[in-house]
Amino acid sequence: MSTDATHNSSSTAGEIEKAFDPKLLVFCCNWCSYAGADLAGVSRLQMPPNFRVIRVMCSARVDPEFVLRAFERGADGVLVAGCHPADCHYIGGNYRTRRRIALLKMLIQQFGFDPDRLKLEWVSAGEGEKFQKTIVDFTNTVKELGPSPYRGGV
Repeated sequence: MSTDATHNSSSTAGEIEKAFDPKLLVFCCNWCSYAGADLAGVSRLQMPPNFRVIRVMCSARVDPEFVLRAFERGADGVLVAGCHPADCHYIGGNYRTRRRIALLKMLIQQFGFDPDRLKLEWVSAGEGEKFQKTIVDFTNTVKELGPSPYRGGV
C-alpha cells in the first residue's frame, strides 16, 4: 500500500512539472525586433502563448529596474530583443544594452536567480523565424529552470 501512495505522489509531482507554463516578458525594440515579432505572427509561426511583448524605441531604453521589477513581480524569464550590432537606429544603443545585460546577469545571480532567466537576442525586422525560434528555445530553457523563486510570493 505504501508503494501505491509513493507512486501517486510522484505522478502528481510529474503532473505539476508538466503543467508549469513559464511567464515570460519580452522587451522588443521598435525598429527591428518588434517588426520581427510581427512577421512571426503574420507568418503564423507556432509559438507558445506564454510571453508578453513590451515595445520600446530602443533596447537601450530597457532600464535595468524594469528587468528587476519583472522578476520581483513573478516573471519566470525576461528576454530583451534588439537590432543587430551596427544596425541600431540610435547608433550605439545595442552596445549599451549588451553591457547592461551582462551586468544584470551578474546582479540577478547575486539575488539567487539563474542568469539563464535573462536573455539578450538580436533580431532584425526580416527574421520572423529567428524570433519564433528564440521564443521557443527560451521557453524551454525557463521550463527546465522551473518557476521563479519569487513567483509564489507576490
